[in-house]
Amino acid sequence: MAEIEKTKKKKVMVAIDANECSHYALEWALENLTDHVTAIPLTLFTVQSISDINYIYAATHGSTAPELIKSVQEQQSKLAAALLERAKDICSGRGVIAETMSRVGDPKEAICEAVEKFKVELLVLGNQGKGTLKRTFLGSVSNYCVQHANCPVLVVKKPA
Repeated sequence: MAEIEKTKKKKVMVAIDANECSHYALEWALENLTDHVTAIPLTLFTVQSISDINYIYAATHGSTAPELIKSVQEQQSKLAAALLERAKDICSGRGVIAETMSRVGDPKEAICEAVEKFKVELLVLGNQGKGTLKRTFLGSVSNYCVQHANCPVLVVKKPA
């Protein structure tokens, strides 16, 4: 029975954003988790934050034109697609099949929801290295995921 557990491949998800730390985490996962990411398609996941739209809404005192909101949403979708395509190309270059997913929402909550929904067995995140003050006031996606994700979470810190 223990032999079977050792050979079972795990579903791995890497959360990607525009920060280079997340791409480093992807590279790290491809290099160090080879057995798992080559046996089962690697899941690449990004979240389109709704906060940008909230800023526009607040800046216009609640009278944002629907066209402006739609334009911002379309731009966010294009950026998310480009991020995932770049990550998928990195995977292809290493001979790894990847599936991509994008959601709109609060990144930390959306990541944890995706982990549960898609039965992810290992979540890989990059560490942006926020200072103590920023982390205290803004929160940390990686800290939240470590506390709330229903699977082990690997936080990869890029060397200085």
